[in-house]
Formats: sequence, structure tokens, C-alpha cells
Amino acid sequence: MLLTCLIVGATIAAYVLNRVPVRPHITGHARIIDGDSLMVGGTEVRLHGVDAPELFQRCTRDNREVQCGREAARHLTALIAGQVVTCERRDIDRFGRTVAVCRVDGVDLGRAMVANGQAVSYGSYLIDEAGARLERKGLWAGTFIRPREWRDRERGRFAPGA
Repeated sequence: MLLTCLIVGATIAAYVLNRVPVRPHITGHARIIDGDSLMVGGTEVRLHGVDAPELFQRCTRDNREVQCGREAARHLTALIAGQVVTCERRDIDRFGRTVAVCRVDGVDLGRAMVANGQAVSYGSYLIDEAGARLERKGLWAGTFIRPREWRDRERGRFAPGA
């Protein structure tokens, strides 16, 4: 009996979830969460193809500690400059966030973050990353731990999902 109830419940849940419309495009003003995450029109969006330092992550530049996570968030804020953001959904991540390519006035925000050395490529912007590295921009002007490695080391010390 319990198994039957579980199967029926799962079937109903699958039906309902498949009936919920997916918004392929999200447009609106953004609130920055960190260097690769923002809220657009009430939807949490993670920039596709990039990984920026976490908000509390620190790096080293000119033998000084730098708050590179906050620096990345400020850079994303400056790129958007209060303008309307349009995001094209590509995926949903394991935390339920929309993963999307987002643009302001035609400028791909993920590409701009990587090209300016404020994020690393997560497979999509390798040429832009190579250019930033060569020109020693942002993260590449000093030493840093890749955001994925930093999260693995710091797991549980900061906010969930950080």
C-alpha cells in the first residue's frame, strides 16, 4: 500500500512539474549576489560558462591580500550599471538555479567577467581567459585558488551554496 502511494505521488509530482512553464528568457533589473550569480525578475541566475571567486574569497596581489570575491561582484555590478539584463536559460544547476547567458546591451556578462580577469572559464570562454591571463588582468595579476577548489576547502564555513 505504501509503495502504491509513493508511486502515485511521484507520478502526480512528475506530471505537475512537467506542466510548469519554463521561462527560456528572463528579463529585468538585476540584484547582484556575487561575481557569477544574480537575481533577475525574481529568478536566481548563475552565469553560464564561468566561475567567479566566492564573495568571501581572498586572493593575493602585490604581496597583499585582496577581497577578490567582492571585487568580482563589484565588477559585475559595474557591467550592469542598473540597466535591464536579458538572460537566455541554458540549464538548471543542482541547487535549482537557472544557468543562463546574460547580456546587457548585447554584451555577454560571463564573457566580460572572464575577459576582465574577474572569473575563470568553466569551459565556454577559454580564449577570453587566455587573453586575461596573458595581460595579467584581475585574478591573473596575482595568485588565487580557483573558485571550485576554494569552495571544496571552505565547505561549511560560509553560507550554504557558497
